[in-house]
Amino acid sequence: MVQPEFEEHEAEYWARQIRVGALIAAGITLLGAARVLLNWAPGDQWLLAPMVVAGLLQAATAWLPWKRFVRRVRTRRLLVAWWVAEIPVLFIFSQHDTNGMLLYLPGATLILVLATALFSPAVVICLGVVSVSGFLALLPFQSSVETVAVLGMVLIMMSVVAVNAIIAHNRGRLDARRRSAERRTEALLEHSSDLVVALAGKGRIRYASPSVAAALGRSTDQLTGDELGAMVHADDLPFVQDWIRQVWAAPAGQTSRTELRLRQADGSILFVDAIAANRLSDPDVQAVIVSLRDIGTRRALEQQLSFQAFTDSLTGLANRALFRERLHQAVTEPHDQPVTLVLIDLDDFKDINDELGHSAGDELLTILADRLRRRVRPNDTLARLGGDEFALMIHGGDTDTTALAERLLDDIRDPVQLASRELHLTASIGIADTRDGPLQPDELLRNADLAMYAVKRAGRNAHATFEPAMHAAALHEAQQRADLEQALIGEQFEVHYQPVINLATAELTGVEALVRWQHPREGLVGPVHFIHHAENSGLIVPLGRWILRQACRQLAQWQQSMPAAAGLRINVNLSARQFQHAGLLDDVTAAVQDAGIAPESLTLEITESMLMDDVDAAIEVLHALRRFGVRLAIDDFGTGYSSLSYLQRLPVDTIKIDRSFVEHVEANPDNLAMAEAIVDLGQTLGLSTVAEGIETPGQRDTLLRLGCEYGQGYLFSRPVDADQLARLLRAGTHSPASTPEDTTTVALLTTGMS
Repeated sequence: MVQPEFEEHEAEYWARQIRVGALIAAGITLLGAARVLLNWAPGDQWLLAPMVVAGLLQAATAWLPWKRFVRRVRTRRLLVAWWVAEIPVLFIFSQHDTNGMLLYLPGATLILVLATALFSPAVVICLGVVSVSGFLALLPFQSSVETVAVLGMVLIMMSVVAVNAIIAHNRGRLDARRRSAERRTEALLEHSSDLVVALAGKGRIRYASPSVAAALGRSTDQLTGDELGAMVHADDLPFVQDWIRQVWAAPAGQTSRTELRLRQADGSILFVDAIAANRLSDPDVQAVIVSLRDIGTRRALEQQLSFQAFTDSLTGLANRALFRERLHQAVTEPHDQPVTLVLIDLDDFKDINDELGHSAGDELLTILADRLRRRVRPNDTLARLGGDEFALMIHGGDTDTTALAERLLDDIRDPVQLASRELHLTASIGIADTRDGPLQPDELLRNADLAMYAVKRAGRNAHATFEPAMHAAALHEAQQRADLEQALIGEQFEVHYQPVINLATAELTGVEALVRWQHPREGLVGPVHFIHHAENSGLIVPLGRWILRQACRQLAQWQQSMPAAAGLRINVNLSARQFQHAGLLDDVTAAVQDAGIAPESLTLEITESMLMDDVDAAIEVLHALRRFGVRLAIDDFGTGYSSLSYLQRLPVDTIKIDRSFVEHVEANPDNLAMAEAIVDLGQTLGLSTVAEGIETPGQRDTLLRLGCEYGQGYLFSRPVDADQLARLLRAGTHSPASTPEDTTTVALLTTGMS
């Protein structure tokens, strides 16, 4: 049977019991020697010297290094022989002493009790059998023996033996359970990811779990007795020493937690989370227990997540979150240096994504980020805020931001070779700083953003520095949007109508619906003052839908109330956003059907630029409208870039000659040639032509001579409300107005919402 290895505390227990037993045996032996000297006959005193020597030797054995000896199995077996040898000695002494029987029984009992504390039940029983046998062997030397008394003494001795054997057995079971629990604990500690050390005085390691050795590459023997500071990173050592002192001075049971770095045997660093518990007052522990957990993987993950959280994954630049954090630090921390913010927005970058794909767009952004990075000083911050927008924060006032902006624009303008194509890019740059006084981060961002959008409105491919007027303009736009939203809710808009005249017969054949705003403070306002705000804000879609429905309802009223309006057509302009709106066909269908008019009596006007953005998609939309039955017209023809091949593909009915060609058609040969070419083109393709902006009889006569069929303009009538238009309808024909009442009314040409 394999003997279990002695633990430190077991060796201490055996050593303590042996010393107690040796001293008791020595004391009893010396007392026996004194009895021999005093009470025995001179002829029997030969036993005195051996007993004195035996007593002194047993006393001397108490100071032997039993803690080391008992770890050897052979020593423990010799101890059994020592205990057994005590009984014959006791027997000889009792045989010669007159009160031997009286001395033998307690002596044998004491030997059994001392043996019970150390040996197995089998050894205890053997000693008990020998003791009882010795007792029986002493009976013949007694002068008088009572049988009942002897039997009683034997039974008592046997009971003592049995009780001590049971105690020895129970002690053995408890020791086995304890060893099993300790082995389980050691196994758990060995295979646990946590490292456990017990620190005694001055931070010395009393115990280190096997997992510590595996993690640090040093054996537990090397670690035991060493100071914890010996394996702590030098930079952490002062902090760790102070931390251990605090734990040492803390109340019993209190814990403390920190993170520190340990040096491994190969010199590498192990990051650990340390939890220390003060167990100094626990008599079974009397140490500070430190649990260490490897957090290297967690720290690496945290660093990776931190990098991802504050870094743009595409370009490697700082992202919006990190930029805002650094901007907040820069503008809120006390210092005398101004902070300059440069916002960079690429112009028309969406077209590149749409044409070449997002992968090509991402590659382009990476190239541009590398170019911009070369312009950044170490203490400045360059970030990608998202999409195609970059930001640069500059510390200090020693940078010429105007020159820097020009260099940035030059870097962006440099051609980029991408997907076998050479791309030429431009950007709009807005600049703002804190030179005029402290600003909050959001205020500085807002100012740079306003400057950048001022560049966008001015034509792009440039830079601008924030001025207070830009903020006022932004507030005005915001107010305009709010007013427009309120106008839609409060139905403050009106539709006016400008007649379309047959130039040959002067007959009123149609009208164009034009929106006006009955502003509560400014009175009647023309579209030039608000349509671009509606376009920018997206309100043009609900506004256009309202105009369409209002115009259709008005046409239905005229056709129902006046026979002269039976064949009247109404033209409604579509904005670019309306034309791109997915619900356009549904809006047109609902307006026509709700009003109860024939679809062919409605003409929708669109501009060339709207068609050229995406010709195929535009043609698909036009065919859908044409299938429904409405008529289609190209407004401001001649100002766009449409070609004859495109025009042949478009299902349109009418082309309208832009007023810029009509204005000088009498005096300018180029305008005359252009107007004639448009009329000829319309005749060739079977399209009707309408001239816009006719203001003089000469213009009318020239266009009539060229073959233009229809016209509209102040020569015939300015845009009028529904009641005035009804009077013109009743007249049947329309003669030129000699004096237009309002020659300042302008139709919105740029968006098609005239």
